[in-house]
Amino acid sequence: MFIDLLLLLAASLVVISLIRRVGLPPLLGYLFVGLVLGPNALGWVQPDQSLPLIAEMGVVFLLFMLGLEFSLPRMLALRRVVFGLGSFQILLCSIPLALLLNLLGASPGTAALLGVGLSLSSTAIVTRELSTLGEVLTPHGQNTIGVLLFQDVVAVLLLTLIPVFSGHADTVWYWALPLTLGKTAVLFITLLAASRWLLPPLFREIGSSRSAELFLLLALLIVLLTAWLTHLMGLSMGFGAFLAGMLLGESHYRHQVEADLRPFRDVLLGLFFISVGMLIDIQVVIRQPGFVLLLVLALVVLKALIVALVVRNRFGDNATGWRTGVALAQGSEFCFALVAQARQEGLVEEMFSGALLTAVFISMAIAPVLLRNASRLARSLGLVSPTPVSDIASASEGLAGHVIICGFGRVGQSIARLLSLEKIPFTALDNDPVRVQEAVAIEASVHYGDSSRTELLEAVGIAHARLLVVAVDDPSRALAIVRLARQQRADLPILVRTRDSSLNADLRAAGASAVVPELLESSLMLGSQALLLLGLSERHVQERIDTIRRERYSLLQGYYQGAQADVLDAHRNSRIMLHAIYLPDNAHAVGRPLGSLELEALGLSLETIRRDGAELIITPELLLKAHDTVLLKGPVAALEQAEARLLAGMS
Repeated sequence: MFIDLLLLLAASLVVISLIRRVGLPPLLGYLFVGLVLGPNALGWVQPDQSLPLIAEMGVVFLLFMLGLEFSLPRMLALRRVVFGLGSFQILLCSIPLALLLNLLGASPGTAALLGVGLSLSSTAIVTRELSTLGEVLTPHGQNTIGVLLFQDVVAVLLLTLIPVFSGHADTVWYWALPLTLGKTAVLFITLLAASRWLLPPLFREIGSSRSAELFLLLALLIVLLTAWLTHLMGLSMGFGAFLAGMLLGESHYRHQVEADLRPFRDVLLGLFFISVGMLIDIQVVIRQPGFVLLLVLALVVLKALIVALVVRNRFGDNATGWRTGVALAQGSEFCFALVAQARQEGLVEEMFSGALLTAVFISMAIAPVLLRNASRLARSLGLVSPTPVSDIASASEGLAGHVIICGFGRVGQSIARLLSLEKIPFTALDNDPVRVQEAVAIEASVHYGDSSRTELLEAVGIAHARLLVVAVDDPSRALAIVRLARQQRADLPILVRTRDSSLNADLRAAGASAVVPELLESSLMLGSQALLLLGLSERHVQERIDTIRRERYSLLQGYYQGAQADVLDAHRNSRIMLHAIYLPDNAHAVGRPLGSLELEALGLSLETIRRDGAELIITPELLLKAHDTVLLKGPVAALEQAEARLLAGMS
């Protein structure tokens, strides 16, 4: 077991590093490690009884920390979602899935049981992705969490029903539901009492000791003790951990508990996904590709559409419905336990169960990608339509001297608040349907649509606007909007927010009146505060800042590239970077005058040369020596060319 664990950790380290570099969710890396190293591929790691237990602790920690984000009043407010939407989702998804399984050869009883099991979604994947994307407290996030909580209760009930279908039951089936609900009520009351009268004095005592070690031990004890008590009652350990986290969510110690337990959650959850990957047999896909594909489509497409329609009918919103549907459109890790137990009881054949497990695995593997691209998918499939141009034009009718904001993210919203304070009218365009839906409740002048469309800019009154602010995240879209706006209004001031200065020249050439690089401006603000705290006069600091702005941030151009640099960045080669080149004994440049290397001809700026810890005066006649360090500034491609010239004499 110890060697297996070392192998899994080493493989995860390599794979997750590569996965992060290409921008994919780490979860896919863990699944891949389990799939490749597991018994059905290379066979280097054989799962034993201890690995699933360790892995399940990852889900326990995840749900405990998710519970910390939900207060008890919030959960009581979600009771309609938990019981109403949750029951509708399971009922409407399980019926067509059960019919499909029955047509594919399962007996009616087994098809019904597995249909309900397949209607469940992956608590571990969905909650992890919602937390990563910061969408837990959004309308679709709350809908999703509410449904998942109801599914956890149903999952426990299903496991108790398997012996009934196989004829090995010790209890009458109709006692299963009230028994499970009764246990849940007892657990909730017990945890509520503990959170009110037992835990606060414990936390106060530990907090007064100011010992981080004791605090961590108490947090671990709470999570593991809750999971153990829930397990003793025959309920889901993760469900109990969620209740405990929810009841602790209103305490003053919530954030410290969350920070202490996050490393445990991440590592153990990684092992959970590795253990899921080990259950998959690639040979099943090779032998039954059509069957597996049909099951995957049923799981993903059918569940997404049904949930989207249910949410839309109950809450009247397309965007929230679609994103809730996508969030729940995968199989559940619980299906692995359900199918395994059903196979053990003789309810399903090995080949049939292998296809089911493979389909569930594939749906779980693609879930993070679908979640992160839900809005884009909705627009491309036409499921969420932009606000009609005529409606936008009607809403903007009579506007003059107003400001148009393209992009209503954090920056766009901040600008809108400042404009509102000054009573300056504005209208905004954004292509995130959920954001627009929430904003419209407060700001009637926010519309859903693509700012790079001519007719939309005309509809929001660009002909009579006083200013256009471009605050979109995508640099290429910002450039397209500037060009389009400048074609329509030659005299319109256009202010563009960018993340850095890599496209400053292109944006100004396209017609931007001013470009504000977000990173450089924040650096200026931080630097100015540092100078003020060091005792420099406010006037001197302001003059220095104004000079840097007048020179278009030339002092701040260039930075040292770190290990996390985006190698797939389309603008990487045009970015201005700093690069220090150390000259070893055998470097081509050693003993040569600086001017003979013609570094400036490559479009580079020679910032400094350091020798024995001191900076040298730069002249063309300066002879370079071994162990000198040359600091250059310029585009990435030119820096790479200069390094080759200095070290090997290559041009």
